[in-house]
Amino acid sequence: MIAITGASGELGRLVIKCLLERISADQITGLIRDQSKAQGLVDLGVALRHADYNEPGTFAEALKGVDTLLLISSNETGVRTTQHRTVIDAAKASGIKLIAYTSVLHADVSSLGLAADHRDTEEALRESGIPYVLLRNGWYSENYLANVPSALEHGVLLGSAADGRISSAPRADYAEAAAVVLTTEGQAGKVYELAGDSSYTLSDLASMISQNTEKPVIYQDLPQSEFEAVLSSIGLPAGLPAGLAALLADSDAAAAQGALYDDSGMLSALIERPTTPVLDSLMEIVQ
Repeated sequence: MIAITGASGELGRLVIKCLLERISADQITGLIRDQSKAQGLVDLGVALRHADYNEPGTFAEALKGVDTLLLISSNETGVRTTQHRTVIDAAKASGIKLIAYTSVLHADVSSLGLAADHRDTEEALRESGIPYVLLRNGWYSENYLANVPSALEHGVLLGSAADGRISSAPRADYAEAAAVVLTTEGQAGKVYELAGDSSYTLSDLASMISQNTEKPVIYQDLPQSEFEAVLSSIGLPAGLPAGLAALLADSDAAAAQGALYDDSGMLSALIERPTTPVLDSLMEIVQ
């Protein structure tokens, strides 16, 4: 039995769909917090169990009979290390045989501000004594492609990544890799640095947008503080939340230093095909 935390999230749903291509639905359990978001999973025929990061007691019941656990990192910055430790403690008490954790690219040395939570979780896994495998996911192409509509509207793609190269891949590629690892023997102790085969700068991305639409788009690089201020004033009616704006600006600044670049080819090796280029993902949006 394989269980997936955050099963109703964007990555969790994709992992389950990939798993269903490799094993039967009765071998998969989706752990969810909000039943109202799970109808699509119900339609897939997988079992669903209530599990809330903020309610430790829910995991004892949710993990009964589970052999392998995919711990998809929480998106609640500031508290997710505590949330992850809750899951790890419950997994240990339940006798889980393997935990796969979605960390971040080069977490042990990364300059990304968000890497600290991932390092703490990796340490918690080491301390737990549970066999584990690290899926250190690089950037999702969707993270930058979400800015395409605004770039087309204003003719400018904003960021603080300078000429830093970004080795992104779509969530679906990372989900496929997770499904492979979860269904393949001998994974304990492995560390996968997962990223796209090809890389690009944000200037490159702006050029791709221009070349494949009828609207010219340029990339405008901003100091980190200015980019954070811009993010705080756009997106939601009152701007993005301060914490999220700071995280995104920090991530761009780290990208300028190479934090989102990797050329190991581990992701394409796992999924046994080339990763999806960002241009392909872009074309799905602009066509």
